[in-house]
Amino acid sequence: MSSEIATVEDDLKAREQTRVSNEVVIEASNLGKAYSIYAKPADRLKQMFMPEIRRALHMKQVAYYRDFWALRGLSFQVHRGETVGVIGRNGSGKSTLLQLVCGTLEPTEGYVQTRGRVAALLELGAGFNPEFTGKENLLLNGQVLGLSKSEVESRYDDIVGFADIGDFIDQPVKTYSSGMYVRLAFAVAIHTDPELLIIDEALAVGDAKFNAKCMARIKKLRDDGLSILFVSHDVGAVRSLCDRSIWLDKGRPRMAGSVFAVTAQYMQYLFEEETARVNDEHDQAVAHAKQEIEDDKAQEQLRARKPVNHWGSHLGSIIAVDTMGEDGRHRNMFFTSEKMTIRIRARVPPEANRKCASIAFSLKDMAGSDLLVGTTWDSPRLSLDNGEEVVEVSFTLDCYLREGDYVLVAALEDRSSDSIQYFEYIEGAQYLKIFMKEFRYGVFIAPIEKRLVSRK
Repeated sequence: MSSEIATVEDDLKAREQTRVSNEVVIEASNLGKAYSIYAKPADRLKQMFMPEIRRALHMKQVAYYRDFWALRGLSFQVHRGETVGVIGRNGSGKSTLLQLVCGTLEPTEGYVQTRGRVAALLELGAGFNPEFTGKENLLLNGQVLGLSKSEVESRYDDIVGFADIGDFIDQPVKTYSSGMYVRLAFAVAIHTDPELLIIDEALAVGDAKFNAKCMARIKKLRDDGLSILFVSHDVGAVRSLCDRSIWLDKGRPRMAGSVFAVTAQYMQYLFEEETARVNDEHDQAVAHAKQEIEDDKAQEQLRARKPVNHWGSHLGSIIAVDTMGEDGRHRNMFFTSEKMTIRIRARVPPEANRKCASIAFSLKDMAGSDLLVGTTWDSPRLSLDNGEEVVEVSFTLDCYLREGDYVLVAALEDRSSDSIQYFEYIEGAQYLKIFMKEFRYGVFIAPIEKRLVSRK
């Protein structure tokens, strides 16, 4: 007999759970919100008076505004105990949707209905009075959110304990940091026993520890049967919290369904859009770079810049420094992977040991870090003892630097001792601009041999 009673009780519980899960707490049908956009302030005034005047004169009506639809054509339901995430880029209509659900905005078309007590975390602490203490705001805000005074007082210790702001509870909230403000506001909101919780990026302003604490509490409320409508840019948070997801794009529903399917499509869309944007910007940049490289005036402006650092024991020893392309043309702008030649002409001081003299260059970034360095002293060594008063050395290399601005250093070195001495050192002997025809990651864009390795 007892087993039969248990079976009946289990059946009743299952039916009750089914009934509760099928209960709709949010229902929206063809929901839309439009705003009137005026080209100039005078048009707003015309719209107030001209329709009546034109009607009286039997003239054709003219609108002095255009409609901007922040949201349109959205239909969905949220059942009791269900968590639905709303995702989309800025301007997609997410916040407008939540305000329509909360009733702070009236729809232009369609309708939205909610059932049960609603707690909305759209702007945490929006109802706080900065002159009141945290305790006074707690008592007042709790009643604003639907609790009686006795209910707020009975939950006072739990709210204060969750907020964890210590003795500041008795101080005016105008003395609070933004983090303390958020802690108290969130603690009040989640202790009002709502049947529907609406969250609009409210957790993005707290510290990481408190955010985790809030997320854990929201998950517990969800598991206890609370219905949640959650807006976030954090796809990970949406996936961990929500059962279903709605993707809004430019005010229109783009996709709705299981959270992983929708967020996967959303992430793919963002990736493809970002890739297309980067490629488009890069194509424009390459076209502009080609124009700059062909512009002699732009090259001349770089050559005219003064050195940032110039010193040494024999200033004037370096006679000329130049950079050239593979065609022999003097250039200060190059594409990555182009051949570049650096020429340095110098007069070695008569008293110097020419066998120990060296000409060197360095390519630095604008922060002053040496990226590429070459000298005639490097192996294989190139002697400057050629019997001529003036020597000229050329360094030819493939430019493997990524896009950016660079400084060329030219130096005439004395290598007669272990410590390098400088006859002349010019940091900023030339300035270079490097462009990339194809976007690549990394500081250096070196050639890399690629091949499939056969395992047979």
